[in-house]
Amino acid sequence: MPLTVAVIFGGHSVEHEVSVLSGLQAIAALDRAKYKPLPLYLSKQNEWYTGELLEKVGSFKDMDACLKNAIRVVPVAARGGIDLLRLPPKKFGDNVVAHADIALPVVHGTFCEDGTVMGFLELLGVPYASSDVMASALGMDKAHMKAVLKQAGLPVLDAVTLTAHAFAADPDAAVAAVEEKMSYPVIVKPANLGSSVGIGKAADRAALLQKLDAAFSFALRALVERAVEPLREFNCAVLGDADGAKASVCEEPMGNDEILSYQDKYLSGGQKDGAGTGGDAGGAKAAGTGADMSSGMAALSRKCPADISAEMTAQIQALAVRAFQALGCMGVARVDFLWEESTGSLFVNELNTIPGSLAFYLWEAAGLPFAKLLDEMIGLAFKRARTREALTFTYESNILSNAGGAGSKGKG
Repeated sequence: MPLTVAVIFGGHSVEHEVSVLSGLQAIAALDRAKYKPLPLYLSKQNEWYTGELLEKVGSFKDMDACLKNAIRVVPVAARGGIDLLRLPPKKFGDNVVAHADIALPVVHGTFCEDGTVMGFLELLGVPYASSDVMASALGMDKAHMKAVLKQAGLPVLDAVTLTAHAFAADPDAAVAAVEEKMSYPVIVKPANLGSSVGIGKAADRAALLQKLDAAFSFALRALVERAVEPLREFNCAVLGDADGAKASVCEEPMGNDEILSYQDKYLSGGQKDGAGTGGDAGGAKAAGTGADMSSGMAALSRKCPADISAEMTAQIQALAVRAFQALGCMGVARVDFLWEESTGSLFVNELNTIPGSLAFYLWEAAGLPFAKLLDEMIGLAFKRARTREALTFTYESNILSNAGGAGSKGKG
Protein backbone atom coordinates (compact mmCIF):
# COMPACT_ATOMS: atom_id res chain seq x y z
CA MET A 1 0.00 0.00 0.00
CA PRO A 2 1.49 3.40 -0.94
CA LEU A 3 2.72 5.64 1.87
CA THR A 4 0.90 8.93 2.20
CA VAL A 5 3.25 11.90 1.94
CA ALA A 6 2.06 15.26 3.25
CA VAL A 7 3.69 17.78 0.92
CA ILE A 8 3.89 21.05 2.86
CA PHE A 9 4.08 24.28 0.90
CA GLY A 10 3.11 27.95 1.14
CA GLY A 11 3.77 29.73 4.41
CA HIS A 12 4.04 33.23 5.84
CA SER A 13 7.04 34.30 3.78
CA VAL A 14 7.97 36.61 0.92
CA GLU A 15 8.76 33.38 -0.96
CA HIS A 16 5.21 32.04 -0.58
CA GLU A 17 4.45 31.81 -4.30
CA VAL A 18 7.81 30.20 -5.05
CA SER A 19 7.01 27.56 -2.43
CA VAL A 20 3.66 26.85 -4.10
CA LEU A 21 5.44 26.19 -7.40
CA SER A 22 8.06 23.96 -5.74
CA GLY A 23 5.42 22.06 -3.77
CA LEU A 24 3.30 21.35 -6.82
CA GLN A 25 6.38 20.16 -8.70
CA ALA A 26 7.08 17.67 -5.91
CA ILE A 27 3.46 16.49 -5.81
CA ALA A 28 3.50 15.89 -9.57
CA ALA A 29 6.82 14.01 -9.46
CA LEU A 30 6.11 11.57 -6.60
CA ASP A 31 6.06 7.95 -7.73
CA ARG A 32 2.39 6.96 -7.45
CA ALA A 33 3.30 3.28 -7.21
CA LYS A 34 5.01 3.99 -3.87
CA TYR A 35 3.51 7.22 -2.57
CA LYS A 36 0.17 8.98 -2.32
CA PRO A 37 0.67 12.77 -2.19
CA LEU A 38 -1.40 14.77 0.27
CA PRO A 39 -1.24 18.55 -0.30
CA LEU A 40 -0.87 20.46 2.96
CA TYR A 41 -0.95 24.16 2.22
CA LEU A 42 0.02 26.79 4.79
CA SER A 43 -1.61 30.11 3.95
CA LYS A 44 -0.06 33.54 4.44
CA GLN A 45 -2.29 33.78 7.54
CA ASN A 46 -0.68 30.60 8.96
CA GLU A 47 -3.80 28.49 8.42
CA TRP A 48 -3.55 24.90 7.20
CA TYR A 49 -5.61 23.63 4.25
CA THR A 50 -5.88 20.44 2.24
CA GLY A 51 -7.96 19.17 -0.67
CA GLU A 52 -7.45 17.91 -4.20
CA LEU A 53 -7.86 21.36 -5.74
CA LEU A 54 -4.62 22.39 -4.01
CA GLU A 55 -2.75 20.08 -6.39
CA LYS A 56 -3.65 22.36 -9.31
CA VAL A 57 -1.70 25.53 -9.94
CA GLY A 58 -4.74 27.18 -11.51
CA SER A 59 -6.54 27.04 -8.16
CA PHE A 60 -4.15 29.63 -6.74
CA LYS A 61 -5.06 32.33 -9.26
CA ASP A 62 -8.05 33.26 -7.09
CA MET A 63 -6.95 32.72 -3.49
CA ASP A 64 -10.29 33.63 -1.92
CA ALA A 65 -12.14 31.06 -4.01
CA CYS A 66 -9.36 28.52 -3.52
CA LEU A 67 -9.44 28.65 0.27
CA LYS A 68 -13.24 28.77 0.34
CA ASN A 69 -13.35 25.42 -1.47
CA ALA A 70 -10.38 23.84 0.29
CA ILE A 71 -10.68 22.10 3.66
CA ARG A 72 -9.21 23.93 6.62
CA VAL A 73 -7.46 21.50 8.97
CA VAL A 74 -5.17 21.26 11.96
CA PRO A 75 -2.37 18.63 11.99
CA VAL A 76 -2.14 16.44 15.10
CA ALA A 77 0.13 13.54 16.04
CA ALA A 78 -1.41 10.14 15.30
CA ARG A 79 -0.12 6.59 14.75
CA GLY A 80 3.48 7.63 14.12
CA GLY A 81 2.38 10.18 11.54
CA ILE A 82 -0.14 12.99 11.44
CA ASP A 83 -3.89 13.23 11.18
CA LEU A 84 -5.46 16.27 9.57
CA LEU A 85 -8.53 17.22 11.62
CA ARG A 86 -11.29 19.34 10.13
CA LEU A 87 -11.45 22.89 11.51
CA PRO A 88 -13.96 23.86 12.70
CA PRO A 89 -15.03 20.30 13.53
CA LYS A 90 -18.37 18.82 12.52
CA LYS A 91 -20.80 18.18 15.35
CA PHE A 92 -21.34 14.62 14.20
CA GLY A 93 -19.16 12.12 12.36
CA ASP A 94 -15.45 11.65 11.88
CA ASN A 95 -13.38 14.81 11.67
CA VAL A 96 -10.21 13.09 10.44
CA VAL A 97 -9.86 14.37 6.87
CA ALA A 98 -6.68 12.44 6.07
CA HIS A 99 -3.66 10.69 7.58
CA ALA A 100 -0.04 11.07 6.46
CA ASP A 101 2.86 8.73 7.23
CA ILE A 102 5.61 11.27 6.48
CA ALA A 103 5.97 14.97 5.73
CA LEU A 104 7.87 16.53 2.84
CA PRO A 105 8.44 20.22 3.61
CA VAL A 106 8.78 22.27 0.41
CA VAL A 107 8.73 25.67 2.06
CA HIS A 108 11.01 28.64 1.46
CA GLY A 109 11.97 31.63 3.54
CA THR A 110 11.38 32.88 7.06
CA PHE A 111 8.81 31.30 9.38
CA CYS A 112 9.10 28.18 7.21
CA GLU A 113 12.47 27.01 5.92
CA ASP A 114 14.28 28.54 8.91
CA GLY A 115 13.39 25.60 11.16
CA THR A 116 9.94 26.80 12.21
CA VAL A 117 8.04 24.13 10.28
CA MET A 118 10.64 21.50 11.21
CA GLY A 119 10.19 22.28 14.90
CA PHE A 120 6.44 21.81 14.53
CA LEU A 121 7.00 18.45 12.83
CA GLU A 122 9.43 17.44 15.58
CA LEU A 123 6.73 18.12 18.17
CA LEU A 124 4.28 16.00 16.19
CA GLY A 125 6.86 13.20 16.04
CA VAL A 126 6.38 12.62 12.32
CA PRO A 127 9.28 11.72 10.00
CA TYR A 128 10.06 14.58 7.62
CA ALA A 129 12.27 14.75 4.57
CA SER A 130 14.42 17.82 5.11
CA SER A 131 17.19 19.16 7.31
CA ASP A 132 16.39 19.36 11.03
CA VAL A 133 15.72 22.45 13.12
CA MET A 134 19.34 23.41 13.75
CA ALA A 135 20.59 22.93 10.19
CA SER A 136 17.55 24.72 8.80
CA ALA A 137 18.03 27.69 11.13
CA LEU A 138 21.72 27.94 10.23
CA GLY A 139 20.93 27.65 6.55
CA MET A 140 18.56 30.60 6.71
CA ASP A 141 20.73 32.89 8.84
CA LYS A 142 23.60 34.07 6.65
CA ALA A 143 25.63 35.49 9.55
CA HIS A 144 25.56 32.32 11.66
CA MET A 145 25.98 30.15 8.58
CA LYS A 146 29.11 32.04 7.62
CA ALA A 147 30.54 31.62 11.13
CA VAL A 148 29.98 27.85 11.08
CA LEU A 149 31.44 27.45 7.59
CA LYS A 150 34.47 29.54 8.51
CA GLN A 151 35.03 27.48 11.66
CA ALA A 152 34.92 24.36 9.47
CA GLY A 153 37.71 25.78 7.31
CA LEU A 154 35.59 26.57 4.28
CA PRO A 155 36.33 29.68 2.18
CA VAL A 156 33.80 32.45 2.83
CA LEU A 157 33.87 36.20 2.34
CA ASP A 158 34.37 38.36 5.42
CA ALA A 159 31.30 40.41 6.30
CA VAL A 160 30.10 43.19 8.59
CA THR A 161 26.81 42.44 10.34
CA LEU A 162 24.58 45.41 11.20
CA THR A 163 21.30 45.63 13.10
CA ALA A 164 18.26 47.67 12.14
CA HIS A 165 18.26 49.30 15.58
CA ALA A 166 21.87 50.47 15.31
CA PHE A 167 21.34 51.70 11.76
CA ALA A 168 18.25 53.69 12.75
CA ALA A 169 20.05 55.21 15.72
CA ASP A 170 23.15 56.28 13.76
CA PRO A 171 23.26 55.51 10.03
CA ASP A 172 26.61 57.26 9.56
CA ALA A 173 28.25 55.12 12.26
CA ALA A 174 26.90 51.97 10.63
CA VAL A 175 28.28 52.97 7.27
CA ALA A 176 31.62 53.93 8.85
CA ALA A 177 31.87 50.42 10.35
CA VAL A 178 31.58 49.00 6.85
CA GLU A 179 34.03 51.47 5.28
CA GLU A 180 36.59 50.66 7.96
CA LYS A 181 36.63 47.00 6.91
CA MET A 182 36.18 47.09 3.13
CA SER A 183 36.17 49.31 0.08
CA TYR A 184 33.40 49.88 -2.44
CA PRO A 185 31.61 48.34 -4.22
CA VAL A 186 29.87 46.21 -1.59
CA ILE A 187 26.90 43.82 -1.49
CA VAL A 188 24.13 44.26 1.08
CA LYS A 189 22.04 41.26 2.13
CA PRO A 190 19.22 40.76 4.66
CA ALA A 191 20.56 38.21 7.12
CA ASN A 192 17.72 35.72 6.95
CA LEU A 193 16.01 35.83 3.57
CA GLY A 194 16.42 33.77 0.43
CA SER A 195 15.72 34.17 -3.29
CA SER A 196 17.87 37.33 -3.43
CA VAL A 197 15.07 39.35 -1.80
CA GLY A 198 16.41 42.68 -0.51
CA ILE A 199 19.92 42.16 -1.88
CA GLY A 200 21.61 45.14 -3.53
CA LYS A 201 24.96 46.47 -4.69
CA ALA A 202 26.38 49.79 -3.49
CA ALA A 203 29.19 51.67 -5.21
CA ASP A 204 29.39 54.56 -2.72
CA ARG A 205 28.19 55.80 0.67
CA ALA A 206 24.88 57.20 -0.61
CA ALA A 207 24.01 53.94 -2.32
CA LEU A 208 25.03 51.95 0.78
CA LEU A 209 22.65 53.98 2.94
CA GLN A 210 19.86 53.32 0.45
CA LYS A 211 20.55 49.58 0.17
CA LEU A 212 20.76 49.16 3.94
CA ASP A 213 17.46 50.96 4.38
CA ALA A 214 15.91 48.58 1.83
CA ALA A 215 17.43 45.49 3.47
CA PHE A 216 16.12 46.48 6.89
CA SER A 217 12.59 46.63 5.50
CA PHE A 218 12.85 42.83 5.19
CA ALA A 219 15.02 41.82 8.17
CA LEU A 220 16.33 43.06 11.50
CA ARG A 221 19.96 42.30 10.59
CA ALA A 222 21.93 42.76 7.40
CA LEU A 223 25.32 41.65 6.12
CA VAL A 224 27.67 43.72 4.02
CA GLU A 225 30.36 41.98 1.97
CA ARG A 226 32.84 43.24 -0.57
CA ALA A 227 31.64 42.72 -4.12
CA VAL A 228 33.48 39.97 -5.97
CA GLU A 229 34.55 41.37 -9.33
CA PRO A 230 34.63 40.07 -11.97
CA LEU A 231 32.09 37.53 -10.73
CA ARG A 232 30.83 34.18 -11.90
CA GLU A 233 28.31 32.22 -9.83
CA PHE A 234 28.03 28.45 -9.61
CA ASN A 235 25.52 26.20 -7.88
CA CYS A 236 25.80 22.57 -6.83
CA ALA A 237 23.22 20.43 -5.04
CA VAL A 238 24.01 17.84 -2.37
CA LEU A 239 21.94 14.81 -1.36
CA GLY A 240 22.50 12.73 1.76
CA ASP A 241 23.17 13.11 5.48
CA ALA A 242 26.02 13.04 7.99
CA ASP A 243 26.88 9.43 7.09
CA GLY A 244 27.27 10.06 3.40
CA ALA A 245 26.47 12.69 0.80
CA LYS A 246 26.92 13.12 -2.93
CA ALA A 247 27.06 16.17 -5.17
CA SER A 248 25.14 16.89 -8.36
CA VAL A 249 26.49 18.46 -11.52
CA CYS A 250 27.43 22.14 -11.31
CA GLU A 251 25.50 24.89 -13.03
CA GLU A 252 26.19 28.52 -13.84
CA PRO A 253 23.01 30.62 -13.56
CA MET A 254 22.86 33.48 -16.02
CA GLY A 255 21.22 36.60 -14.58
CA ASN A 256 20.25 39.84 -16.20
CA ASP A 257 22.54 41.80 -13.86
CA GLU A 258 25.65 41.28 -11.77
CA ILE A 259 23.41 40.02 -8.96
CA LEU A 260 20.92 37.26 -9.71
CA SER A 261 17.69 38.86 -8.54
CA TYR A 262 14.30 37.48 -7.48
CA GLN A 263 12.99 38.71 -10.84
CA ASP A 264 15.75 36.80 -12.68
CA LYS A 265 14.97 33.62 -10.79
CA TYR A 266 11.21 33.54 -10.93
CA LEU A 267 9.64 36.33 -12.99
CA SER A 268 11.76 36.69 -16.10
CA GLY A 269 10.45 33.63 -17.95
CA GLY A 270 14.04 32.90 -18.86
CA GLN A 271 14.83 30.40 -21.59
CA LYS A 272 16.40 27.10 -20.64
CA ASP A 273 19.89 26.70 -21.97
CA GLY A 274 20.35 23.27 -23.43
CA ALA A 275 20.07 19.76 -22.09
CA GLY A 276 19.84 19.11 -18.40
CA THR A 277 18.01 22.32 -17.53
CA GLY A 278 14.70 20.80 -16.63
CA GLY A 279 13.14 20.00 -20.02
CA ASP A 280 9.72 18.60 -19.26
CA ALA A 281 10.71 18.66 -15.57
CA GLY A 282 10.88 14.90 -15.36
CA GLY A 283 7.12 14.69 -15.57
CA ALA A 284 6.83 17.61 -13.15
CA LYS A 285 3.67 19.07 -14.62
CA ALA A 286 0.93 19.88 -12.16
CA ALA A 287 -1.56 17.05 -12.32
CA GLY A 288 -4.74 18.00 -14.09
CA THR A 289 -3.62 21.51 -15.03
CA GLY A 290 -1.52 21.14 -18.14
CA ALA A 291 0.63 23.88 -16.65
CA ASP A 292 4.36 23.62 -17.12
CA MET A 293 5.66 23.38 -13.59
CA SER A 294 9.29 23.62 -14.67
CA SER A 295 8.95 27.34 -13.98
CA GLY A 296 10.69 28.91 -11.03
CA MET A 297 14.33 28.01 -10.55
CA ALA A 298 14.07 25.28 -13.19
CA ALA A 299 13.20 27.83 -15.87
CA LEU A 300 16.11 30.14 -15.11
CA SER A 301 18.56 30.67 -17.96
CA ARG A 302 21.60 28.60 -17.07
CA LYS A 303 24.54 26.62 -18.29
CA CYS A 304 24.14 23.12 -16.95
CA PRO A 305 26.61 21.53 -16.67
CA ALA A 306 28.69 24.66 -16.14
CA ASP A 307 31.38 25.41 -18.69
CA ILE A 308 34.31 24.86 -16.32
CA SER A 309 37.19 22.42 -16.07
CA ALA A 310 36.88 18.97 -14.54
CA GLU A 311 39.26 20.08 -11.79
CA MET A 312 37.12 23.06 -10.84
CA THR A 313 33.95 20.96 -10.99
CA ALA A 314 35.51 18.49 -8.57
CA GLN A 315 36.60 21.35 -6.28
CA ILE A 316 33.09 22.81 -6.16
CA GLN A 317 31.51 19.41 -5.55
CA ALA A 318 33.92 18.62 -2.70
CA LEU A 319 33.34 22.00 -1.04
CA ALA A 320 29.57 21.60 -1.46
CA VAL A 321 29.57 18.27 0.40
CA ARG A 322 31.81 19.70 3.15
CA ALA A 323 29.51 22.71 3.59
CA PHE A 324 26.40 20.49 3.61
CA GLN A 325 27.82 18.30 6.35
CA ALA A 326 29.33 21.20 8.32
CA LEU A 327 25.82 22.59 8.83
CA GLY A 328 24.40 19.13 9.58
CA CYS A 329 22.05 19.10 6.60
CA MET A 330 19.94 16.16 5.48
CA GLY A 331 17.94 15.45 2.36
CA VAL A 332 18.73 17.81 -0.49
CA ALA A 333 20.32 21.26 -0.35
CA ARG A 334 21.84 23.62 -2.88
CA VAL A 335 25.20 25.27 -2.25
CA ASP A 336 25.90 28.53 -4.07
CA PHE A 337 29.42 29.70 -4.90
CA LEU A 338 31.11 32.94 -5.94
CA TRP A 339 34.18 32.76 -8.18
CA GLU A 340 36.54 35.73 -8.48
CA GLU A 341 38.04 35.23 -11.91
CA SER A 342 40.85 37.74 -11.44
CA THR A 343 42.32 35.85 -8.46
CA GLY A 344 40.90 32.39 -9.06
CA SER A 345 39.38 32.49 -5.55
CA LEU A 346 36.26 30.41 -4.88
CA PHE A 347 33.93 31.25 -1.99
CA VAL A 348 30.96 29.42 -0.48
CA ASN A 349 28.19 32.01 -0.68
CA GLU A 350 25.27 30.26 1.03
CA LEU A 351 23.31 27.03 1.46
CA ASN A 352 19.64 26.62 0.66
CA THR A 353 18.34 23.77 2.81
CA ILE A 354 15.13 23.63 0.74
CA PRO A 355 16.16 24.96 -2.65
CA GLY A 356 13.72 26.24 -5.25
CA SER A 357 12.28 23.30 -7.24
CA LEU A 358 14.26 21.09 -4.80
CA ALA A 359 17.08 21.56 -7.34
CA PHE A 360 15.67 18.59 -9.26
CA TYR A 361 17.06 19.96 -12.54
CA LEU A 362 20.62 19.57 -11.21
CA TRP A 363 19.95 15.93 -10.33
CA GLU A 364 18.24 15.13 -13.62
CA ALA A 365 21.34 16.48 -15.35
CA ALA A 366 23.31 14.03 -13.19
CA GLY A 367 21.08 11.12 -14.24
CA LEU A 368 18.83 11.05 -11.16
CA PRO A 369 15.14 11.56 -12.05
CA PHE A 370 13.00 13.80 -9.83
CA ALA A 371 10.91 10.84 -8.62
CA LYS A 372 14.05 8.98 -7.55
CA LEU A 373 15.39 12.10 -5.81
CA LEU A 374 12.20 12.32 -3.74
CA ASP A 375 12.40 8.59 -3.03
CA GLU A 376 15.93 8.95 -1.65
CA MET A 377 14.91 11.96 0.46
CA ILE A 378 12.02 10.01 1.97
CA GLY A 379 14.32 7.08 2.70
CA LEU A 380 16.72 9.40 4.53
CA ALA A 381 13.83 10.76 6.60
CA PHE A 382 12.81 7.29 7.78
CA LYS A 383 16.47 6.47 8.49
CA ARG A 384 16.74 9.51 10.79
CA ALA A 385 13.46 8.60 12.50
CA ARG A 386 14.72 5.05 13.20
CA THR A 387 18.00 6.40 14.55
CA ARG A 388 16.25 8.80 16.90
CA GLU A 389 13.94 6.07 18.19
CA ALA A 390 17.00 4.40 19.71
CA LEU A 391 17.94 7.53 21.70
CA THR A 392 16.78 8.32 25.23
CA PHE A 393 14.90 11.60 25.57
CA THR A 394 13.05 11.06 28.86
CA TYR A 395 13.61 9.29 32.19
CA GLU A 396 10.99 6.92 33.58
CA SER A 397 10.66 8.86 36.81
CA ASN A 398 8.34 11.45 38.26
CA ILE A 399 9.99 13.88 40.68
CA LEU A 400 6.60 15.48 41.24
CA SER A 401 5.45 12.34 43.05
CA ASN A 402 7.80 13.34 45.91
CA ALA A 403 6.67 16.95 46.04
CA GLY A 404 4.08 16.24 48.73
CA GLY A 405 2.50 19.35 50.18
CA ALA A 406 5.62 21.48 50.05
CA GLY A 407 4.00 24.01 47.77
CA SER A 408 5.78 26.06 45.15
CA LYS A 409 8.80 26.86 47.39
CA GLY A 410 9.55 23.27 48.32
CA LYS A 411 11.38 22.29 51.51
CA GLY A 412 14.43 23.78 53.13
